[in-house]
Amino acid sequence: MTMQIYNTLSRKKETLETLEPHKVSMYVCGPTVYANAHVGHAMSVLVFDIIRRYLEFRGYEVRHAMNYTDVDDKIINRANAENVDPYKLAERYIQQFNQHLEDLNVLPATVYPRATQEIDQIIEMVQGLIEKNHAYEAGGDVYFFVTSDDDYGKLSGRKIEDMQSGFRINVDERKETPMDFALWKASKPGEPSWDSPWGAGRPGWHIECSAMSLHHLGEQIDIHGGGNDLIFPHHENEIAQTESYTGKSFARYWVHNGMLQLSGEKMSKSLGNLVTVEDFLAE
Repeated sequence: MTMQIYNTLSRKKETLETLEPHKVSMYVCGPTVYANAHVGHAMSVLVFDIIRRYLEFRGYEVRHAMNYTDVDDKIINRANAENVDPYKLAERYIQQFNQHLEDLNVLPATVYPRATQEIDQIIEMVQGLIEKNHAYEAGGDVYFFVTSDDDYGKLSGRKIEDMQSGFRINVDERKETPMDFALWKASKPGEPSWDSPWGAGRPGWHIECSAMSLHHLGEQIDIHGGGNDLIFPHHENEIAQTESYTGKSFARYWVHNGMLQLSGEKMSKSLGNLVTVEDFLAE
């Protein structure tokens, strides 16, 4: 019996046809580790754990990658507020999340790549995008040239001209176009940084996942997953930079879980209704 899977890219159910017979490569965006994980994080993890378990039940061999974003503005800001080393802060929350996965009886992923351990691959990809005229350096930063990708917006359904018209006038003047996004950020004093052809800096958020997926799962994968809040801009940008770099279709199926609601409202920091995984398990 054939299996069907809903694909966000096509907005419809499609027959599951994997790149290799009886094998599934699946990349799921994991947390940015700067605070206690909440039950929304847990729900996303459980959704893709169930998908993986069902695929394995149906006889597929699943190679499952879930990343940790362990260098990011949020991590740096929290570390500065607590006066701790950002690496130690990230490590604390990674270990906490790993314990949550065990407590929730989630199957371990095949690999848990971390952004800080993939810097060489990230720099190589950024350099490749520059050489292919899809990216450019500006004052130590490197930006992806969005209008160089004719398919930009195909996941979210947004059009570049509509998105640009919504930008404020005081956009970063170093950008060629307002929609261009950072692949590499020049470091500021006290921030984590790595040497690169463009000077000391750190990767942008979107390029991290593309480089990690390429490194651990190859140029093309079967399923790319995450919360539907990642469709734009994160997954849209992942598609643009990855397909511009490889010249190939990135993921066959884009799968997204919805947002968890509590008492009919979206769970968010601004509403003050976050329930941590720790509190949930204690109950």
